[in-house]
Amino acid sequence: MLLLSDLPTCPGLFYGSRSRDGVLSRMRIPGGILNVQQCRTIANLVDRYSTGYLQVTNRANLQIRELHSEIAPEVWQDLQELGLASRRVEVDPIRNMMASPTAGIDRQQLLDTRPLVSAWDNYLQTHPELSELSAKFSIGFDGGEAVSIRNLRNDILLAAERRSGNSEIVFRLYLKGDTGIIIEQSQCIAVLAALTGAYLEYTKKRPRIDGKKPRLRHLLADWGAESYLEKIEKNLPFALGRRSIELSERAIAPNGNLGIHRQRQSDFSYIGIALPLGKLESKQLRKLANLAQKIASGTLRLTPWQNLVISDIPNSEVSEVKQQIADLGLHSSATRLDSCLVACAGNSGCASAATDTQTHALEIVRDLAQKLTLDRSINIHFSGCEKSCAQHQPIDITLVGIQIQQKGETIAAYNIYAGRKDLPFGRQIFPAVSVAEMPRAIERMVRVYQRFREPQESLGEFCDRWAIDKLQKLLSPDNH
Repeated sequence: MLLLSDLPTCPGLFYGSRSRDGVLSRMRIPGGILNVQQCRTIANLVDRYSTGYLQVTNRANLQIRELHSEIAPEVWQDLQELGLASRRVEVDPIRNMMASPTAGIDRQQLLDTRPLVSAWDNYLQTHPELSELSAKFSIGFDGGEAVSIRNLRNDILLAAERRSGNSEIVFRLYLKGDTGIIIEQSQCIAVLAALTGAYLEYTKKRPRIDGKKPRLRHLLADWGAESYLEKIEKNLPFALGRRSIELSERAIAPNGNLGIHRQRQSDFSYIGIALPLGKLESKQLRKLANLAQKIASGTLRLTPWQNLVISDIPNSEVSEVKQQIADLGLHSSATRLDSCLVACAGNSGCASAATDTQTHALEIVRDLAQKLTLDRSINIHFSGCEKSCAQHQPIDITLVGIQIQQKGETIAAYNIYAGRKDLPFGRQIFPAVSVAEMPRAIERMVRVYQRFREPQESLGEFCDRWAIDKLQKLLSPDNH
C-alpha cells in the first residue's frame, strides 16, 4: 500500500503516483464533508509523512504531495475505520463523486443530495468489479443549490428539478448534455448502476486508447446517448421518463462558496474560506477543525473550487469566526485575486508542464494586489501545458505556459486567453508574454474591464462582447 515503486498514473490513497516533487497521494472525500476527528487524523498524517501541507482539489479531494516514505500498514486500518479510506482498495482510485458544498444548508436547494452521495459511495464500495473502470469516471449530484455544480465537468450528472404544477422533486440526467431523461429520487442509484455497468462492459470490449482505459465520452461517441439509454433501460425494472418537465431557470451564485451566507436553517450561517491554490497547512486544518467543533457543528466542507466551508455557525458567532479565520492567515473575500485562482502542479511536479505555474500564480497575484482593487471576483487559471488538468472549462483569464527564446535564452512565458467563447481556453488575447511582463498585461486587462464593463458583467463576458481585434487594440500597451 502506497508502494514507492510501480506507481499508477492516477493516484489514489493506497497507491500514489510519482511526480517530479515526489509521490502524490489523493484522498477521496465523498461530497467533500469532513468531521473533526477526520481532520485531525489527516493533519497528523501530513505531518508524519509529508511536508506539513495538503491541497484541496477541483473535485473536493485532498491531495498530499511530496510523500517521503511508505505509510505504515496500521495507519490504513485507522483511516478505513474513520471513513477516510475505501473499504476496498480496488475502488479507491475512482474519482470522487461531486456535490455542492452547501448541500443540506443552501437556501435555494430543492433537495439535500448528501444521502445520494452516501448511497452511491456505498454501491462503489460493495462492487469491486467497478475497479476496472477508468479512474477518471465521475458522477455529480446537483440539488438545485445556488452554489451549483451543474456547470462543472462530470461524466454523469443528476440535477434536481421540480415537476410543473406540484411539489415533487425529480432529477434530470446529463451525459455531456441534457438527455431529457427524468428520474425519480428512488430510482437514482439503480439508473447509475445500470449506466455504470453498461460502461464497464464497453471498456472490456474496446481496446485501450493511448494506453488508457476508454472514457465515457468514447462510449457516447461510438453509441450515441440515445442508444446508450436504450441499452440500460432493458436492464431496469421501470421505464425512463422522457421530457416530462421543462428546464427551470435557476440562479447560480458566482463564487457563492466564498464569504458569509445565511443558511436555510434560519439561525445559522456558513463561511466560505479562500485557500489560494487550494493549499492548507496541517496546523491550519487542526485549528479550523477545533473552531468548527467549538462554535459550529464540527463539520468542514471542501469545495470543487479548491476552497473550504465552515457550516452551521450561529449568526451571533459569525464575527468571532471571521476574526479567528483571519488570525490563521486566511480570509473569506471573493474579491481578492488569490480567492479564485487555479493552477496545475506546474513543472515542479509535472513533466508535461512548461512553466512553474504555482510559483508564478502566487507571485503575480501578490504583485497585482498592491495595484488593483476589485469590487467583484475575477477567475484566473494558470496551466503549465495545453492539457489544462486543473481547469476544464474557459473562465475569465487563462494563461497557458510555453517556453520562448529571448536574447538568446530560453525563458518561461504564457499565452493569455480570456472569455468563454472558444474551447478549451477562451480567445487568445496575447501570445508569448514573458513572466516579467505578465503582471502589466493582466493589470491592463482588469483596468480596461473595470472602466468599460456593463453592470453585472464578468470579465469573461466583457471580453466575449468585443470583436477580438478591437479587444486587442483596447488592451494594447500603446493605449495605456
